[in-house]
Amino acid sequence: MGRKLFGTDGIRGTANTEPMTAETALKLGMAAGRHFTRGDHRHVVVIGKDTRLSGYLLEPALTAGFIAVGMDVVLLGPLPTPAVAMLTRSLRADLGVMISASHNPYQDNGIKLFGPDGFKLSDEDELAIEASMANGIEGLRVGSDHLGKAKRLDDAAGRYIEYVKQTFPRGLRLDGLKIVVDCANGAAYKVAPTVLWELGAEVVPLAVSPDGFNINRECGSLSTQAMREQVVTHGAHLGIALDGDADRVVLCDETGTVIDGDQLMALIGTSLARAGALRGSGVVATVMSNMGLELFLNGQGLDLHRTAVGDRYVLERMRRDGLNVGGEQSGHIILSDHSTTGDGLLAALQVLAALVQAGRPASEVLRLFTPLPQLLKNIRVPAALNGVVLDHPRVKSAIAEGEGRLAGSGRVLIRKSGTEPLIRVMAEGEDDSLVGAVVDDIVAAIRDAVG
Repeated sequence: MGRKLFGTDGIRGTANTEPMTAETALKLGMAAGRHFTRGDHRHVVVIGKDTRLSGYLLEPALTAGFIAVGMDVVLLGPLPTPAVAMLTRSLRADLGVMISASHNPYQDNGIKLFGPDGFKLSDEDELAIEASMANGIEGLRVGSDHLGKAKRLDDAAGRYIEYVKQTFPRGLRLDGLKIVVDCANGAAYKVAPTVLWELGAEVVPLAVSPDGFNINRECGSLSTQAMREQVVTHGAHLGIALDGDADRVVLCDETGTVIDGDQLMALIGTSLARAGALRGSGVVATVMSNMGLELFLNGQGLDLHRTAVGDRYVLERMRRDGLNVGGEQSGHIILSDHSTTGDGLLAALQVLAALVQAGRPASEVLRLFTPLPQLLKNIRVPAALNGVVLDHPRVKSAIAEGEGRLAGSGRVLIRKSGTEPLIRVMAEGEDDSLVGAVVDDIVAAIRDAVG
């Protein structure tokens, strides 16, 4: 039996439409709560959220579900996803929940679950929860004298701020640095500017006025133009752009040039290697990471270990092989010495530490390799065809032809999105025009197949 509700990053969909309804959230709370009721102690779940309007719909529904199976609920309010993972461990909770659709627009929302160890759930746990939901919730309720309670943790943001600051090297400060920080009108709109200011930076905050509708709208890590413009306008040393739940980050240097997750992994990985602190002699990244990163790391005597797309798979490889740096080109950076999940603010601080120690401009410090030409296009496909379109003869022929044209100098990668009804077509290689032609041919074949 495969997972039907859970994708590569929890459950996600359009708010107030299945599965992102109050009814399903209630059932999920009951099923997940019962699944993690293990032992005779008073069980606790922590719930955080980003700034979407629909958070007001899903948070109380989940809370009711957990209370109905006897779990106490600790409400954190708007906080980054990694803060929920951290507080799940810190509060010795049995389960953590983040209500967020990450980088998606406000119309969408999602639910991510963390186990008591602060890690995202295994496939086995997700399957068990889905099975419990499918079997009905009547048998999950506790008696009226065993209902849970709910309370709000007033200092949740302060706890996360101190936790993140502790990862910045002692003895270093950000004095003299002017930093633009784009919080995507999302979960980090308070904590990110505060952390940077308390470490000594002059902070230019951007997208810090959430209204329930403007999360990720023309701001954040997927829309960096505003950040880049503000860096140049203010003469800042660096720009930091987080996404809606702040588990990913994209930077730009003082010229407004974007620095993606591949460059960040190269910098952090080699910095730790020089300090003798890189475990496993390499970095974990997904199949989407640029070949330039692989070639650069190999030149430094380090390995690049590739996984399927999704930070959960990156983390699985890190845990299995004992590596402590991993991530995605999109900016999900996992530093397992400090966190159990991607943390955009924490990763930015490690980059800032390297910048302070180098004493040189970001444009000289943060670009360690030249990426190979790479092109990614997304094609929206009707849900009914999403699972079969890649088997269409015309599509298979176009993919095979593209692979042949790039053989020895590049690669083709075609995959279905784990969170949206999209087919992602990516190619990279030494010849920019050839890469573009290969992608265009495959996209045309998919569109023809879809009709």
